[in-house]
Amino acid sequence: MKNWTRSGKAVVFAAVTAIMTAVSGVTAFAEDETAFVVGTQVNGIGIGGMTVEQAKAQIESFYAGNYTLTLIEQGGKEEEIKGNEIGFKVSLPEGLQGILDEQNASGRNFGPSVDNSHTMTMENVYDQALLDQAIDGLSAVSGSDIVMTANAYVTSYEEGQPFRIVEEVYGNNLDLDKTRAAIRQAVAAGQEELNLEQAGCYAAVTVTADNEALKAQCAVMNQCREMEVTYVFGNDTRVLDGETICSWITSQADGTIGVDQNKAAAFVSELAAAYDTAGTERTFMTASNTAVTLTGPYGWKIDQAAETAALVGIIQTGQSQTREPVYSQSAASRTESDWGGTYVEVDMGNQHVYMVKDHTLVWDAPCVTGNVSKNYTTPEGIYSLAYKQKDRILRGAKQADGTYEYESHVDYWMPFNGGIGLHDADWRSSFGGSIYKTNGSHGCINLPPDKAAALYDLIDKGTPVICHN
Repeated sequence: MKNWTRSGKAVVFAAVTAIMTAVSGVTAFAEDETAFVVGTQVNGIGIGGMTVEQAKAQIESFYAGNYTLTLIEQGGKEEEIKGNEIGFKVSLPEGLQGILDEQNASGRNFGPSVDNSHTMTMENVYDQALLDQAIDGLSAVSGSDIVMTANAYVTSYEEGQPFRIVEEVYGNNLDLDKTRAAIRQAVAAGQEELNLEQAGCYAAVTVTADNEALKAQCAVMNQCREMEVTYVFGNDTRVLDGETICSWITSQADGTIGVDQNKAAAFVSELAAAYDTAGTERTFMTASNTAVTLTGPYGWKIDQAAETAALVGIIQTGQSQTREPVYSQSAASRTESDWGGTYVEVDMGNQHVYMVKDHTLVWDAPCVTGNVSKNYTTPEGIYSLAYKQKDRILRGAKQADGTYEYESHVDYWMPFNGGIGLHDADWRSSFGGSIYKTNGSHGCINLPPDKAAALYDLIDKGTPVICHN
């Protein structure tokens, strides 16, 4: 709520109204209790002889027709927003009837010795859409001579060119959000003049070419031109060169170096496609010197999200680095086969298991694998030991009556593929041969008890287990 200070025109209008009222018959007005007495004024506007509704219309029309907001712009230029262009009017409180009631109760006194002037606080209202339209039409907002203010900045990547600082520009464009807010506030207050520069409406330079943070940023970006990130994969390397890095980076307003996340992620994805081995086909040379092609979850696997984040951080330092990527899963070797020189081989065709340690056979035993006739054939593949445990009860699927398909106690449990593992089987009297075809296990590798005990001492969590037919 705001008192609206009228212009000199309002004083003249009030005086004329008072004279006309007096000349046209003050007695009639004095006796008409539905009209204000002669000389009544509200905020300097004469309403003598008028009813409450007439007075309200008189006051509102006066403000609507006479309101103008003058905008003082840079260089002293002025532009106006007129009230009738933006639906400007005042909203009167219910106080007019109270003034009339008081006049009637006190005897309707008037004349030079009687003060019938009143002050009321009124709310200025307007059509915001029309006001915004008027603001958009200002030459200071949409004129042809506007020069855009700009901070100093570091140039974008140009092949073969160093990064450089472009100087700031001191323009004359307005910050539209601030301008709208300031003008709306001025109109709501009935303000007749608004200095846009003093109100902070013009866009301002906040970063200059001599800004130390900007200069440091540019220096690091140029340092990136000389940097290399070298990835090591055993005997192989992959180099991310400075020119490629520079094509990914940009200057950020907060002084940091921005790195294109999509390009960094694409590069890491290329590394994964070239060097991940988990889930890919690999050739294994069996104990019988036969090459077999196998796949399986064991192997190298880059953690692409973690490595992308690490690479972005490295680039932002501008420092060269030699590194291995972040792995979500690793294997025994990068310089030879994934499984290296220590692993367990399960030869299902020959029903025999071998333990190789440091390229030397240290243990072997006959076995019984999954029952082929019942479709329990042990899956081929390259796996790794999940853990090992003594004194374990193995259970099959739970049946409708609440019992299990089978329950077997084992002394040595060595799982590598979910519920499939190596273990002792003291219920068997023989191993090897063709037993597995019709009387095999539910998928596990059954071993003689003494052999299982010896293997348990040799094998550790993570040891590769390679099954083939």
